[in-house]
Amino acid sequence: MTKKVLSYAVRTAKSPLGPLEITRRDPRPDDVVLEILYCGVCHSDLHQARNDWGFSHYPLVPGHEIIGRVRAVGSEVSKFKVGEYAAIGCMVDACRDCEPCKKGLEQYCVKGCTQTYNGFDRHDHQPTYGGYSQCIVASEAFVLKIPPGMNLKSAAPLLCAGITTWSPLRHWNVGEGSKVAVIGLGGLGHMAIKLARALGAEVTLFTRSPGKADDARRLGAHNVVISTDPGQMESVWGAFELIIDTVPYEHDINPYIMTLQVDGTLVFVGQLGNINPTANTVAMIMGRRALAGSAIGGIAETQELLDFCGEHGITAEVEMIRIQDINEAWVRLENSDVKYRFVIDMDTLKIP
Repeated sequence: MTKKVLSYAVRTAKSPLGPLEITRRDPRPDDVVLEILYCGVCHSDLHQARNDWGFSHYPLVPGHEIIGRVRAVGSEVSKFKVGEYAAIGCMVDACRDCEPCKKGLEQYCVKGCTQTYNGFDRHDHQPTYGGYSQCIVASEAFVLKIPPGMNLKSAAPLLCAGITTWSPLRHWNVGEGSKVAVIGLGGLGHMAIKLARALGAEVTLFTRSPGKADDARRLGAHNVVISTDPGQMESVWGAFELIIDTVPYEHDINPYIMTLQVDGTLVFVGQLGNINPTANTVAMIMGRRALAGSAIGGIAETQELLDFCGEHGITAEVEMIRIQDINEAWVRLENSDVKYRFVIDMDTLKIP
């Protein structure tokens, strides 16, 4: 037996979000059913809704920063009990057999991980629908435990903005005394600053906006460099072992390459698409500097992030909204008018 639940969805690439009744499956033996309490709003929700990346399927229910309460479990579930709080991020399944999956890198599944929304279930081939809805069903292998005492509202963005920046920090072994820079102070950037600082790094923000300096320092940045000021940029040539680039649109990365140390890496976590202007390889070759990319994180790594944040008292800076205000929030998101992540109170999603 399946269950009808209310969601907010887009029906075409140009339509606004609006109420839509969707079907959730009955739990399989390994499934957990979450009543969704809070759902973060990610910039990729907007990209997918508008088919900016060319693979959207409609109707589309966004949302992959999900905090909920366990309402039911399948007969084989051992990790979760009814009534506990739990979380779901950007994936709800993967093949679990390929080399990346065996290494805990399900986000790089050779056969493609199953996205929390705008994907297709590997078993019944039905479309997956995200967290802008009343409940969600997923295998316990892709459901995460929330540390005791964590603020549930501001924890939601950890499931995407948090893990997207945590994964490169861990992969490139950032720790005490590391020198890390972050490009852009938005949903991803503010989490990168908080996490890098908590890991013991010396953290610098690159920004075009002098007005963001005070907030960057409040969040944990030691230094702020105005990227449009040639003198300030030259002053940090060769300074950083890792730069996390969170900017979600085309921009010139060449000035930043020069600020990498020998063997330093600039890693993209925000932009999907071409580099424009093209990267000049001179600075890369002469300093053995590298450009890289990183996508979210595996399930074990995401649990590690949640546990780390629980130990260090880290959550996102959020603005709570009603689901009925989501279209206005998306307009503000396009205009970078949020500090630093919208989170939907899903209790506001009621049948009219």
